[in-house]
Amino acid sequence: MGIRLATRRSPLALLQARYVQERLLALDVASELVLVETHGDLTTDVALSSLGGQGVFAVEVQRCVLRGAADVAVHSAKDLPSTTPEGLALTCVPERRDPVDVLVGRSLVGLGPGATVATGSPRRRALLLERRPDLNIVELRGNMATRLASAGQGGVDAVVAAAAALERLGESSRTAERLDPEWFVPQVGQGSLALETRCDDDVTALALAPLNDLDAFEVLTAERAFLRELGAGCSVPAGAYATWGAGELHVAGLMIAYDGSRSVRHRVSGRDPQALGHELARTLRDDLDGASLRGWRE
Repeated sequence: MGIRLATRRSPLALLQARYVQERLLALDVASELVLVETHGDLTTDVALSSLGGQGVFAVEVQRCVLRGAADVAVHSAKDLPSTTPEGLALTCVPERRDPVDVLVGRSLVGLGPGATVATGSPRRRALLLERRPDLNIVELRGNMATRLASAGQGGVDAVVAAAAALERLGESSRTAERLDPEWFVPQVGQGSLALETRCDDDVTALALAPLNDLDAFEVLTAERAFLRELGAGCSVPAGAYATWGAGELHVAGLMIAYDGSRSVRHRVSGRDPQALGHELARTLRDDLDGASLRGWRE
């Protein structure tokens, strides 16, 4: 028996887990998939924002590893809660795919007054309304194929999706517009995979080490530090986008009112991912008064 990889059952999640399998096989490391259903997968009739916090697509996968039924939890990094549960460690982050958001169906300029755009993300909703308050934003759930199919159907003019998801699914040609991350700040971890192992499982961590991309790992560390510093009390949409340039890590962050009526943005640069993420969150929340945004609660 090889390394057991715990993953959600969605087509995109399976593609991601099989990518990890292929990378391991190239190193002569055998693996098998352990399929897990999460709370988010089982609860499809309500908005994601109503499901009670972060981790609705991750917690059951993490528990599978913690109880010894699998060795590695394979996640879309954006699905992770802001803190890692006791007993697990974020061990490996492979090379990051394109982290930006895209429109499928029509470009922003191609959307007429009052056009309907579908998304299940409060961040995407708020950012669209910031630039285009005339848009009608409707809730969207389901796997990626279902969401993509809704563009141009049932009165929906466009759908917002992650560029990395389209790339993995071989659907990048459906992109009508890449949304500039300087404005449309991505979700923390978007475009990255995150592999967690038990803290005491040095053998599995060593097997995953060749898959780890240090730049991607530190980018994710900075973005997750931002989210962690904002804390569970952060109920307003937020995003962070870290990149490397000129030997430094640059982290841009956003907090925005749910209705897009006001936002705060800031950027920090340096070498320490944890410190940068914390500084960015504190600046947005405290110095730039992000805590006064409509929807914030302690």
